[in-house]
Amino acid sequence: MDVMCKAGSVMRFIGGVLNKAVSFVVFSVLDLVDFVLCFTYKVADFCIEAEWRPCYCSPTKEAITSSGGKILVSEQGESKIVSLNSSKLRLEDISDTLYSRPSLVTEVSKLTVNELRKLKLDGTTMKPCEKIKKGSVRSTFTVDSIVVEMLQGKMVGQQLHPIPTWSDCDCKFCNSWASSSKDTLFVKAQGPKDNKAREDVIFIHGFISSSAFWTETLFPNFSSTAKSTYRFLAVDLLGFGRSPKPADSLYTLREHVDMIEKSVLEDYKVKSFHIVAHSLGCILALAIAVKHPGSVKSLTLLSPPYYPVPKGEAATQYVMRKLAPRRVWPAMAFCASLACWYEHISRTICLVICKNHRLWEFLTKLVTRNRVRTFLMEGFFCHTHNAAWHTLHNIICGTATKLDRYLDVVRDRLSCDVTIFHGRDDEVIPLECSYNVQRKIPRARVKVVENKDHITIVVGRQKAFARELEQIWNAASRSK
Repeated sequence: MDVMCKAGSVMRFIGGVLNKAVSFVVFSVLDLVDFVLCFTYKVADFCIEAEWRPCYCSPTKEAITSSGGKILVSEQGESKIVSLNSSKLRLEDISDTLYSRPSLVTEVSKLTVNELRKLKLDGTTMKPCEKIKKGSVRSTFTVDSIVVEMLQGKMVGQQLHPIPTWSDCDCKFCNSWASSSKDTLFVKAQGPKDNKAREDVIFIHGFISSSAFWTETLFPNFSSTAKSTYRFLAVDLLGFGRSPKPADSLYTLREHVDMIEKSVLEDYKVKSFHIVAHSLGCILALAIAVKHPGSVKSLTLLSPPYYPVPKGEAATQYVMRKLAPRRVWPAMAFCASLACWYEHISRTICLVICKNHRLWEFLTKLVTRNRVRTFLMEGFFCHTHNAAWHTLHNIICGTATKLDRYLDVVRDRLSCDVTIFHGRDDEVIPLECSYNVQRKIPRARVKVVENKDHITIVVGRQKAFARELEQIWNAASRSK
């Protein structure tokens, strides 16, 4: 047995070394590919749409002020920008991971640029605004050029890049929102026809998903009693499914939460509610719960992406590396790394898959002889690259410094039950994340579902999960 254990340890060590070595080579090549794709897309955008489309590859600027108004920028890992919305300046949070993702190519580029700057500035005096007193520390603010370009468009009431762009899908399903006069999210509501539902339940899906994740699985499997008691409200997040996909949006936490409040809480006159959220949706659920602490009856989180940040670490960068570790194995870590680290490679993936989703759906039905339901493909395909890219960085990475406070508020100010479900085989969000939430909220119950992963925690066990949710809601109603 000792020999077997030692042999296993040696094999794991060798496997780990090989994984790191292969990953270094693969991601160094991908760094170069993304760099080349940057120029390729600039040429394509200009040729097809007669304008450059801004990207985050441009070097950051210092202390930028736009012609349309001042733009505040980032400091010490936390980035904030000022945008004009409804004639008022609003402070929006963006993640610095959007424009600061260290790679081999960028490091070499920065080193070259820095050396050139040293040569250029050698022998010159500092500008008055850069002078600092002896013993003091100068605070430098930086912002990426794309933020400036997009915000300038918002400030003068323009939409810089109309939807759809040439690389986005132009089908009626993906752009149904464009023909609607209502500037709200798509919400699938189900409940008693006489509007006599006693309670409301809000369902929030995760990253590159849609309301179909709930409506095609749970909604048909709730009991007749639940269907006559509760009104179910499943929302397509901003930029996903059949909801609006504005090209000038930065898809910040505020934008997502505001749209959910406007489209669900206000439009459906929701006063108190239960929340069920999956993956990235858990962050939005916590943000809503913090804003409406007296209205939440129960909070059910599935695979919450909570990574406590060690002291001294840059929060956003730490979370990005935990979520996307730049490794070729396991496969989900590789996919997450592609989505998180490479703006132009991920745009290429969207171009191939999302723009042509009707073809992929047809081929799937043809190969499977229409035996496989394709509702999951709806969520996976029906989004724009702009929406997915900004949502991933601004919600998961950008909220790294906020989640501790949100969880503290839920623990101290909310009296509702908190239940967490997590698949034992989840390779997207590790099980440890759910236990991290429980450490912050001791009353939270963690239920580990054996042999289930990030998707099959719901899909494939929808009947059992529907019963579990009904028990949670009934218990919450009895405790009030």
